[in-house]
Amino acid sequence: MVAQNIAFGILAAIMVVGALRVVSTNNIVHAALWLVTVLAGGAGQFLLLGQEFVAWVQVIVYIGAVIVLFLFAIMLTHAPMHPTGKLNNDMRLWSVVPAVLLAATLAWVLIAEWGNDKIHLLRPVRTAEVGTVVFRAYLVPFEVVGVLLLGALIGAVVLARKD
Repeated sequence: MVAQNIAFGILAAIMVVGALRVVSTNNIVHAALWLVTVLAGGAGQFLLLGQEFVAWVQVIVYIGAVIVLFLFAIMLTHAPMHPTGKLNNDMRLWSVVPAVLLAATLAWVLIAEWGNDKIHLLRPVRTAEVGTVVFRAYLVPFEVVGVLLLGALIGAVVLARKD
């Protein structure tokens, strides 16, 4: 149990560093690759919880498809890889205030809800259960996201086209 908590802590630290690099890097491709680190850390946490199916769906869908779509859109629209202007401004220090407030609120809600409870993983989530929930209860949002991604891809192609 101690080793699992240490592993959670390491993955959380990796995710925090990756998230900070996503928003602080000047290169948009590097930001997308740091996002891969964050998403892989999330998949690792699912693996530690015994949810192998959800972890591999995270890897396949988010890392394998969404990040590739991001990189494809970046390359297709000829976005500047190294912007000439400064991306930071003097207000970045003020961003710490809402970040700390959000983290404190999240910690307060989690502790208030599950403070002394222990998570008992009796069995992993079955693929059939996930499929039933996704394709019955959440079918419309699932399809809406697919249509939005298709629209983004078509928009990138139209913008990148040379007339």
